[in-house]
Amino acid sequence: MNVLLPLLSGGLLMLAFPRWDQGWTVWFWSLPLLAVLWRGDKMRRPFVPGFLAGLAFFLPNLGWVRHSSRVLAGATDHSWLGIGPELMGLGAVIGLSAFCALYFGAWSWFVHRYARPDEQKLTQGNWQTSTWESLRCSLLAAAAWVACEWLRSTTVFTGFGWNGLGVALHQNRVLIQSADLVGVMGLSFIPMLVACTGWNTVTRQVRAFRGTGTCRTRLDFTLALVLLLTAAGYGVLKITAKPTATIPVRTLLVQPNVAQVDAWSGRMAPQVYDRLKVFTQLYAEKREGSTPVDLVVWPESALPVHLNGQPERWGLPKHESYFNELLAMGDFSLMTGTEIYEGSEAGPGGYVSAVLFKGSYGNRQDYHKVHLVPFGEYLPLGNAFPFSILRSVIPGDFTPGTQTEPLKLENPAVQIIPLICFEDTVGRLARRFVREAPQMIINITNDGWFLQSEQMEVHQVNAKFRAIELRRPMVRATNTGVTCFIDTLGTVVNQLSDPQTGSTLLEGCLPGEVQVPAIPEMTLYARWGDWFSMLCLSLCGLMILRRRFIIPQCQP
Repeated sequence: MNVLLPLLSGGLLMLAFPRWDQGWTVWFWSLPLLAVLWRGDKMRRPFVPGFLAGLAFFLPNLGWVRHSSRVLAGATDHSWLGIGPELMGLGAVIGLSAFCALYFGAWSWFVHRYARPDEQKLTQGNWQTSTWESLRCSLLAAAAWVACEWLRSTTVFTGFGWNGLGVALHQNRVLIQSADLVGVMGLSFIPMLVACTGWNTVTRQVRAFRGTGTCRTRLDFTLALVLLLTAAGYGVLKITAKPTATIPVRTLLVQPNVAQVDAWSGRMAPQVYDRLKVFTQLYAEKREGSTPVDLVVWPESALPVHLNGQPERWGLPKHESYFNELLAMGDFSLMTGTEIYEGSEAGPGGYVSAVLFKGSYGNRQDYHKVHLVPFGEYLPLGNAFPFSILRSVIPGDFTPGTQTEPLKLENPAVQIIPLICFEDTVGRLARRFVREAPQMIINITNDGWFLQSEQMEVHQVNAKFRAIELRRPMVRATNTGVTCFIDTLGTVVNQLSDPQTGSTLLEGCLPGEVQVPAIPEMTLYARWGDWFSMLCLSLCGLMILRRRFIIPQCQP
């Protein structure tokens, strides 16, 4: 049972995320694991049950990661590519899953050693003693979970913070509004607190029924529900708040839907340049003296040739001529993703960038991606074995940017928070762009690395929390999906998809109007970042210090 129950917990949690989207399981998934950690005698290896639960969750939840190495070998679908690429993809899934599962194991170890209820106090003490014992353990367990999610998102090669418990609430429009206070990781506190107090409440009732317990208090569970209702009330207030003055930004999002293999080969370069131009002209060309849109957004790596490259090798015009002709069509700004190198040839040390043009090729603003993808955009410890083996496999080794200054639209006067690829899942980075000025978030990404998997939806639901945390509207222009508009409440108000099948894997463009708050809110999260997560980490650290060093000294 010490193996099966943790595996059951991981499987239940898996169901709360995209592909299954059974969000209700986030409230119950931990109960089988708690049955192992909070029952019986002290365990010798309490890390193991949590690690097993983590593996059971992450292995299927991150299965889409395998496609990144398969794409390097030329994959365009799920067909078998041969033992080499398939094994490398499987290794990537297992490696990342095992890394993420370590933090489940750390939580399991802490909860068993430092937050396990004293069963005598819980089931036989008076109602005050029992309530306090339950709350003490439940609060510690919830705080430890938040702390472990924060550590997972920050440690070891910049971390990997996707799919915390807070993200599992993405369908609950009311509860997720509290992310502007504590961040998406802080939202994880509530499901864990409710589950732990629920477990303690059931334990009391069972013991009393069997005649081995005397206390039946439910006050701790009631208090947890009060916290839940308070968060819900806060969400209702945010959703029903009176609308404030906004600045409309007429925006066009372009989705080329170019397979990664075709982008590398250059075979479709003429077609891609032509389609980008046609889509832009269709909506942005001046008509009757006015331009229909203010801003056109192309996705990450939209240009088949990097910005300082030589498209003329493909019989195409130079970038300067291409963009000057395009921008002369109307009075609009154009933002695109590209790579920028010092010279005309690609090589080590380039930047993954977003470029904002207005009027001409020479009038531009650049943002260089700060948070690079390890093993994708750079190779950690690339000169050390065994990582050096991957040197010939990693497609690029880019240089991280250092600036977090917003880009600025000239008309209307709105600032842009530029986030490239999975930077839109990193709240601590996004908040560094926040200024007391009208702002919108623009994410440009290329999820073509993951083929026709659920990764695109997973990416979107992780990204939407940036709009809530910062109370800035967001648009996402992607190569293969999901291209969409998201408001300050985290609601997807418009999305590019096939009207018949619902698929986001299509070539097209999505026009819309972004309502940018004229006087934006400076949220608690925007000002103080992951303060709640660090508070939880500090609380857990103090508990360990207290048990290890203070209590032993006080004993006779």
